[in-house]
This record gives sequence, structure tokens and C-alpha cells, in this order.
Amino acid sequence: MKVSHILRHTAIGLAVAAGTIAMPANAEVDFSGKTIEWVIPFSETGGSAKWANFFAPLLAEQLPGEPTIVVKFMPGAGSTKGANWFQEQEHKDGTLMFGSSGSTQFPYLLGDPRVRYEYNDWNAVMASGTGGVAYLNPEDGAKFDGTADALKGIDFIYGSQGATRLDLVPLLAWEMLGMSVEPVFGIKGRGDGRLMFERGEATIDYQTSSSYLKGSLELVEAGKAVPMMTWGALDESGSIVRDPTFPDIATFKEVCEATAECDTSGDAWDAWKAFFIAGFPSQKLAFLPAGTPQEYIDTYTAAFEKVRGRDDFAEIAASRVGKYPVFIGANAQTALASATNVPESAAQFVREWLKDTYGVELK
Repeated sequence: MKVSHILRHTAIGLAVAAGTIAMPANAEVDFSGKTIEWVIPFSETGGSAKWANFFAPLLAEQLPGEPTIVVKFMPGAGSTKGANWFQEQEHKDGTLMFGSSGSTQFPYLLGDPRVRYEYNDWNAVMASGTGGVAYLNPEDGAKFDGTADALKGIDFIYGSQGATRLDLVPLLAWEMLGMSVEPVFGIKGRGDGRLMFERGEATIDYQTSSSYLKGSLELVEAGKAVPMMTWGALDESGSIVRDPTFPDIATFKEVCEATAECDTSGDAWDAWKAFFIAGFPSQKLAFLPAGTPQEYIDTYTAAFEKVRGRDDFAEIAASRVGKYPVFIGANAQTALASATNVPESAAQFVREWLKDTYGVELK
């Protein structure tokens, strides 16, 4: 698989792309009495589960015939198992959807030999951004003063899905900060990582926004966790700014700038930012299988447009999945391009880092 270069203006385009009007749905499509399966390739405890469970009932109300949408979970191999399965599906009646995340995108970008799926074969009908929050246990959090200097020398434990998954964003960030974080690989979803943290089996954790809002925020409010940083968000110029869902928490960029020996320039920073852009601003995508007739694609596009157009959508989304743009139809395809392309120099840096740090060799 060839990893192509992505132009900087893609990130800018995503920031303003959410306003396109969807094509009208084909009037003949009717899902009355039908059940639609929305397959999520992770466990039911993570952010993707919360994302799909948020959108599923809203989407069902807007699809013609108001079908039942059942979210099903197919964890395994850091989501590669489910994505490989979806690649083989040939449903043409609009009753199968798939939800992808950065942990599905990164193995594709890195040329993981276990990947047998091709994003360009699928039909993206919706994409949404997300953020992420890293947090510490109370003992180590008390030492955190906005820099990672006082955290150096502490041996942290982290529950991880795998270094080639979305977890590479926090793992590389912590290494750039000079922190010693030992990942315990093999969990099936980030929610399982949070459970390890709650049980004291892990001492540092990160969650995507929806999972943080649903579970980790309770730990913070109970004094059982201390926020460290977010990954941030992109402004219209492509610069990293504070996450709109968590404006009071500093970004990794800010913490790096305040930490001795951490640099927001150079190969490591360029690689981290490239994978952050691929993994978060358009982090979660909803797909219909290859070969789906256009009338079904148009129907889903129109339904998601109606969901986004609800008067109360911004309010209910903010508390469940965060304050991030939602891209529909053609704009979802633009979001997909951003999520599945990084500069080859960034991909090569990460491949070498994975080999040197974790003994993971790809290609």
C-alpha cells in the first residue's frame, strides 16, 4: 500500500467543509420494519461505542421508515479484525454500516501486514472529529505543574491497544516529554484502559472525548484523576489550538513548550502532528459497504444532514461526544482523505520509532 502525501490545505478545508447541503434521498428507499446493523470494531466500553450509540437513535429517526439500528461490537487486533471483515461484505440494501476510528486508520497508514481492507472501496457517509485527554493518578498529578519536568523519573503504566493504533499519539507525546511510560498491550478498547486505571493497574491514561466525558470526568470530579493535557484541535490555518470541548486544559503543544528538552519542531514533532491530524480532526467515520447503490448512499447522507440540522444537536452533542464538526456526504469523503493520508516522511519516522522503541517492524 502506498502512503501518499497530503497537502496542508486539507486540514483547512475540513474546518469549513461542514456546510454543504446533502443531495435529496431517493423517495423509493424505505426501511420500514428493517434492522440496520452498525458494526464497531472495538469493545462496548470505548469512545467509538459511545459515539455510535449517540448517533444511532438520532439517525434511525431520520431514515425513511424509521428502522431499528443495532450497534454491534467486533473487537480484535486493535480493530483490524472488524475492518477486514467489513471489507468482504457485499450488502447492497443499506442495512449494514461500519464505524472506523484512528486505531483503524493508523495500521492502514503504516502498512501493517494484517491490513486487508481498503478505505477507498468504502462509502463514507458521515465523519466527525474528536479530541483526547491524558490524565494522571492523584499522587503523580499533584506533581504536575504544567510541565512534565517533575514527572521524569516516574515509571508509569499504561493500558494500550497497541503502538500501531491511535495509542501511538499519546505514547509518542509522552516520550517527547521525557516521561517513562510502560504500555501493557492487548486491551480491546480504550474503555478497558480506563478500567485498568480505575483499578490501579495503570497509573496514566488517555481517552477520546466521548469516553472521557462519559467515564473519566467522573474520576476527575471525584479526585481520583488529574487532567494533564489534551491533544488540541486545528484552527482554520492548520495550527494547534485548545480543544473547544476542554478549553481549560492545556494542549500537548503547550506542555511540550513548557518542558525542558521537548521541542515543537523537528522530525518527532512533524510526525506527531501528522498522525494527530490523521487521527483526531476526522477521527470517527461511518461507512456503507463497497457496492452500495447510490440511492442508499443519498438516503443516509440526507438523514445525517437532518441529524446535524436539529435545533438541539449542538447542545446534546457537546455533552455526549464533544464540540466538534460533523461532515456529511462529499465532505465526509474529504474528511476520509485527511484521515488516511500522511506525508511519507512522517510514516517512515513512526515506523522507525516503533521498531526502535517497541520492536514492532512493519513492511
